[in-house]
Amino acid sequence: MAVSAHAIELKISADALERTLKQQLFNTPDGRYYLRGDAASACYVYAEKPHVSFKDDRIIVTVHTRSRVGAGLRGACIGVGLTTDADVSMLPEAEGETIGFRDTHIDQLSTSKELGFLLVPFLSRKLPQNMKVNAADLLRQALTKSGTSTGYMLALERLKIHSMLIEQGTLVVDVDGAVTVK
Repeated sequence: MAVSAHAIELKISADALERTLKQQLFNTPDGRYYLRGDAASACYVYAEKPHVSFKDDRIIVTVHTRSRVGAGLRGACIGVGLTTDADVSMLPEAEGETIGFRDTHIDQLSTSKELGFLLVPFLSRKLPQNMKVNAADLLRQALTKSGTSTGYMLALERLKIHSMLIEQGTLVVDVDGAVTVK
């Protein structure tokens, strides 16, 4: 039997979006995302410690960046070390069953041209793309254990996102869907 649901609110915390970002992008053993080099490189640029918060109608992501920019010589980097925080903000946007993001603004960035050259594409494109959340997949995963916990097998047949807004520290997603109960 299919049961249609209308005007369901799915509430997603900043912590949940932060966990998604860490799982999808900052997933190295050291919790970093390397823009240049790797953990064994003498010269490198990486972002770490992503933090997601909400302000007004925007989602704010702050990342801590570290770099050692220069030339590698005998296992050492001859150059400049830079450390800074960078902030990017974006608006949530429905993309089918997926919570996506648009209107990305870099709100805080290093004054270093070299570091900015690497950070701008990362902050404006890579980071928002990797924060995407497929709301239908999340609900389907949550419902897989419904038979054990309730005695009923619940399955999400479809989900349509209508709108999203940030309200009282939560991303509120308005959806329509169909759930099958067996």
